[in-house]
Amino acid sequence: MDLILPTFGTSKSVLLLGAGFVTRPTAVELDKAGIYVTVACRTLDSAKKLCEGLQHAKAIALDVNDEMELEHQIGLVALVISLIPYTFHAQVIKAAIKQKKHCVTTSYVSDAMMALDQEAKDAGITVFNEIGLDPGLDHLYAVKTIQEVHEKGGRILGFWSYCGGLPAPENSDNPLGYKFSWSPRGVLLAARNTGVFYKDDKKETTPGEKLMSTARPYLIYPGYATEAYPNRDSTPFRARYNIPEARNLVRGTLRYQGNPAFVQKLRDLGLLSEEAQDYLKTPATWQDAFAKIVGSSSSTEKDLLWAVTSKTDFANTEEKERVVAGLRWIGLFSSEQIEPRGTPLDCLCATLEKKMQYEEGERDFVLLQHKFEIEWADGRKEMRTSTLAEYGEPEGSGKYSAMAKLVGVPCAVAVRMILEGEITEKGILAPVTYELAEPIRVKLLKEYGIELKEKTLA
Repeated sequence: MDLILPTFGTSKSVLLLGAGFVTRPTAVELDKAGIYVTVACRTLDSAKKLCEGLQHAKAIALDVNDEMELEHQIGLVALVISLIPYTFHAQVIKAAIKQKKHCVTTSYVSDAMMALDQEAKDAGITVFNEIGLDPGLDHLYAVKTIQEVHEKGGRILGFWSYCGGLPAPENSDNPLGYKFSWSPRGVLLAARNTGVFYKDDKKETTPGEKLMSTARPYLIYPGYATEAYPNRDSTPFRARYNIPEARNLVRGTLRYQGNPAFVQKLRDLGLLSEEAQDYLKTPATWQDAFAKIVGSSSSTEKDLLWAVTSKTDFANTEEKERVVAGLRWIGLFSSEQIEPRGTPLDCLCATLEKKMQYEEGERDFVLLQHKFEIEWADGRKEMRTSTLAEYGEPEGSGKYSAMAKLVGVPCAVAVRMILEGEITEKGILAPVTYELAEPIRVKLLKEYGIELKEKTLA
C-alpha cells in the first residue's frame, strides 16, 4: 500500500512526543481519524517503529531539551501531545504557549504545570491533562456519580477509589505477582510515596517508608485476591471533585496479595535506595553486591540470611519463607552478575526488567473501582460502585495491552475533541468537572465500549 503523504501543518496535525508503550493506541486512533501525526523521539528508529502501518504519520528525531527545535516542531502543528516523563511537561507547555498551540498529557497536573495556567489562557490555548486511565477514566466516572447524586439532593459521605495495572491472574507467576511492560523504576519509586487521605473526617498520613506495610485486603471480586494502599495525596480531591462533605476519601493502588509486603521488604533491605554506591558501578555478583547493601559480614547465603532477618521484621515464619524464596528467585544470593548502574534501585530494576517481562501469549489486566457512600436528603444511606475489569490482548499479538488501550485511547479522544472544537476551554485543565468529563465519557462508551460498570450494593 502506498503511503498517503501527510499534509503536515494543517489544523488536523499533531506532534506526538514519545514512543513508549502507551503511545501506539494514541497514534493509531488519530491516524484512523485522518489526523496527521509527527512522532518525535530522541531515537529516530523508535519513532519510525511507532509509525509502522500508519498512513498519516512521519517520524523525526527530537530532544525536548533542545528548546529551539522543540518550539519549531510545535509551531508546525495544531497540537502537541506529551507522552514523555512528566518532569518534561512544563517545558513542553511553555513551548506550546510560545507557539500558541494546544497541548495534551495523560499525567497529573503538577505545581509547575499549574503555574502556567494564566499564560496558557493569555495565549488562548487548551492544555488538557489527566486523560489516561488513572488519572483519566477514574475522573470521568467519579464526577458522573457525584453530579447525579448532588442533582438529586444527596451527599457523598465516602469515596474510595483503587486501581491496579496487573498481569492476568494466570500470568502472575513470580514472587511479586507482577510484571512490567516498561521500566520497573517508576513502579518501585511509587511504592515509597507518602499516602495522605481522609478517614472519619480527619487527615491521615502514611509515611513512605512504611507505605507498603499498611496494605490491606480489599475485596472487589471474590475471584481476585487484591490488596490496597493509599496513592500519594488524596486530600485535594475533596475540592477537585466538589465533595467537601466527604468524611472518608482515599485514592489508592491495587496489587495482588503478598506484593506490598514483599516490596516493603525490598525497601527495608535498602534495595530501593537511590544513593549512588561505588561498588555498584563496576561488575560484581549479586551475592557480593547484596552483602554490601545489607551489611552482611560475608556473601555466603547463611550470613546473607542473617543480615536479612536483622534488617526487617516478618509477620510469621510463612512470610519469612515466602520473602526469602522471592529474594532467591531474583538472584540476590547467587553468582549472577549485576548490571552496574550505580544505585541499589537501578541495579535491582535491571534484573527485574529481565525476569519480569510479559512473555509471548501472556496478557495484562486492569482493575479499577470507585465506591461511593451516599446519604440522601431523607437520611437513607446507599452504597454504589463503578468498576472496570479489562484484559489486554496477548503479548506478541500486535494488539493493545489493557494498559496501553486505557491510557492511549482516552488521550486520542481528547486530542480529537480539541481539534474538532468540542473542547474549547482555555488554560491548564483536567476532566474533574462534569462539563469537561461527560462528553469524553460518552464518546469513549459509544465509540470504543470503554466504561465502568455501575451497581448499587445496598
